[in-house]
Amino acid sequence: MSVSEIDRQLLESCLERKPRAWKDFVDRFIGLVVHVINHTAQSRSVHLTSHDRDDLAAEVFLAMIKDDLAVLRRFRGKSSLATYLTLVARRIAVRELLHRKTPATLGENVVADNRGDDSDFEQRIGDCDEVERLIKGLKKSEATVVRLYHLEGKSYREISDKVGIPENSVGPTLSRARGKMRQSTNNGRQQGKTEKRREPNTG
Repeated sequence: MSVSEIDRQLLESCLERKPRAWKDFVDRFIGLVVHVINHTAQSRSVHLTSHDRDDLAAEVFLAMIKDDLAVLRRFRGKSSLATYLTLVARRIAVRELLHRKTPATLGENVVADNRGDDSDFEQRIGDCDEVERLIKGLKKSEATVVRLYHLEGKSYREISDKVGIPENSVGPTLSRARGKMRQSTNNGRQQGKTEKRREPNTG
């Protein structure tokens, strides 16, 4: 899905620093950001107070305006703006939750996310283009679940209803798909190192 004309104009207004543009942007996407924060915390068994939620939402929007709106300037328009912002918000929420809490209070999912190269994997799946590339290597059923969870921010129950699989099968499907995506990421990194070693020394 490409970016809508309304979102394109709103984004351009923000980048051009037009009056009220940022306020209109926040008003339009605050609901999405809060939904992503709630979903991210719930999937990691983290209880958020209203203060925690407001604080995380503020962190997301602050990250968007950092370095002259660098996050918004990186949007390429190959997906909807809402999809892109879902990934941005999720990545920031995960990072902030990891910084603020201990692994014991975050549940098994965060402990797993924080092992080995998984922190790098979280960063990689925070990019729309990268997710779409990695999804191509999955089975259709796995790709659908990954797209609904990572790109659309759907809950396990919503995915179960939409795809028609038991809710308790969503987690294992995601874990299996993430394993394949992670392996693809690692293979790509290893291949890059190999090619770099093969480059002739022209100095």
